[in-house]
Formats: sequence, C-alpha cells, structure tokens
Amino acid sequence: MITVALSKGKLLGPTLALFKRAGYVTDSLSPESRRLVFTCPGQDLTLLIVRPSDIPTYVEYGAADAGVVGKDVLLEQDRDVYEPLDLRVGACRLSVAAPKGRALRDRLSARVRVATKYPNITERYFNRKGVPVEIIKLYGSIELAPVVGLAERIVDLVSSGRTLKAHNLVEVDVIAQSTARLIVNRASLKMKHAGLADLIARLKRGRPKRAQ
Repeated sequence: MITVALSKGKLLGPTLALFKRAGYVTDSLSPESRRLVFTCPGQDLTLLIVRPSDIPTYVEYGAADAGVVGKDVLLEQDRDVYEPLDLRVGACRLSVAAPKGRALRDRLSARVRVATKYPNITERYFNRKGVPVEIIKLYGSIELAPVVGLAERIVDLVSSGRTLKAHNLVEVDVIAQSTARLIVNRASLKMKHAGLADLIARLKRGRPKRAQ
C-alpha cells in the first residue's frame, strides 16, 4: 500500500484531475469533501488530504510515502525528501511586490520591512542583494500589509496578478517559479520501490505537456 499526501486548497482540484488521468480513481474524493483519508479501490493507494505546509513533514517522517506540494513550500522548508517529478500543474511565481508608483530604494542603509509567509526565502533573497530586511510573518491577506502601512513590500505567490492590481501593487522581481512537485520519502523509495516507481511513471504520463 502506497500512501500519498495531497495538498488542500487550490492545488487539490488539478492534482485530482492528474491522478484521474493517471488511472487512480475514487468516487468519493472531490475538492469539496470534508473527509481526509481516501482509498483507490484495486490500486493499493491511500490518499491523505493535508495542509500544504505540513506535507513535507508527513513525507520526511514517513507518515506518507509520497506527497504533492508546491515548489514554494519546498524552497521555504528545505526538507530531506526526494523530489523526482515536476507535475506541471498549479503554476505560479513567488514574487516581490510593492505599492505602484512608490520609489523602491535598495540602499544598504535602509532597512526594508517585508510582509510574507515565506520568511526563509525572503531573508535569503534580500541577503543576496545586500539589503537589510525586517520580516513580518503573516499567514494570509499578505497584499493588505502595504495598504495599511504594515510593510513596504511583500513576498507572495502570484498567479494572474489580479489580486496585486486590486490592491495597487506591482511586481518588482520574481524570486522563483513554482509548480506542484511529487516528493517521496527516501526510505519508502527503497522499501516500496516497485509501487513508487509505478506511481511516478503513471503521473509522468498523465501530467500536462510542457509549454513550448
């Protein structure tokens, strides 16, 4: 039996569609369901529905053999997991944004206050630029921080950019591109190699083609 942790939220819909294309079907599982554990009849596969930030922990410690999570989470947490496959769904970018029209001053003497739920990525980014930074950790509504004067900039995921535009914010830099990734527990890869190799192969065949 292979146990796979899937991300709650926006990523769940496209992930379920991908698993269905790969031949893993369960009638009871949908993005609207409140259940957290599902089985795929005849497939020796159990699916767990987990908060995205918790998935690398589940996989690293072996509570799940594999997981599907955004690259942004992996960059932030730097967990000891194997990452064999870019699933090519849930594409977005991790960007720095600031109020439109406001002068952006990256002076060594000026400490920049940044709101984000990615403190590690943010600190690394500004350290590479040699810019002193004060990081304010938030868990939601990041784009509100510059509006109310809590921060000068934000670091957050951006997809269409409509939310930034609605709050009069503009992207000033892209730190990284993010898509959903399949991650695997290192011990499980040895002990359940055949099952996980089959999972990887089927998801690889079912994922969208790479954009030209």
